[in-house]
Amino acid sequence: MARVLTAVAGAAMARATLAVGCFSKFLNPVPAVRSFSASQSLHQVADPVWNLGQLNHVAIAVPDLKKSTAFYQNILGAQVSEVVPLPEHGVSVVFVNLGNTKMELLHPLGNDSPIAGFLQKNKAGGMHHICIEVDNINAVMMDLKKKKIRILSEEVKIGAHGKPVIFLHPKDCGGVLIELEQA
Repeated sequence: MARVLTAVAGAAMARATLAVGCFSKFLNPVPAVRSFSASQSLHQVADPVWNLGQLNHVAIAVPDLKKSTAFYQNILGAQVSEVVPLPEHGVSVVFVNLGNTKMELLHPLGNDSPIAGFLQKNKAGGMHHICIEVDNINAVMMDLKKKKIRILSEEVKIGAHGKPVIFLHPKDCGGVLIELEQA
């Protein structure tokens, strides 16, 4: 029995060595990527005129607001708000309270709704944007314009929570539409 176990263990070691040999190029250390010097990074963040806060909500575009609301309320047991029409944004929203944050269910309101276009491309719906709080929305707007980050409106608008908001172009934000909201 001991010889059988030794032979099996030896064969396993040989296979492992062969496998490591096949993937040896992945085991070599990756060359270091050039990073910013300490003076550069300190210069970039020194004396911020605004601060990023917590995640406020994740917005999900839904093709059927009533059905989606019922799912979160009746199946998952979440607390949900009433439907809130926001004609100035072309959407109707329902907020799903998650305790430490919220989800915002978005549904088109009218034919000119940006959500209608999103749902044409994504028939089943999907994540539309994330919202992060900031402590000074006007300073954010000026600072991001200086940094050449595209903002989707010329002025701050009032969002679904009745607070000032701006939206940042997804191509400047890693492919994600970001809403910044005054805390």
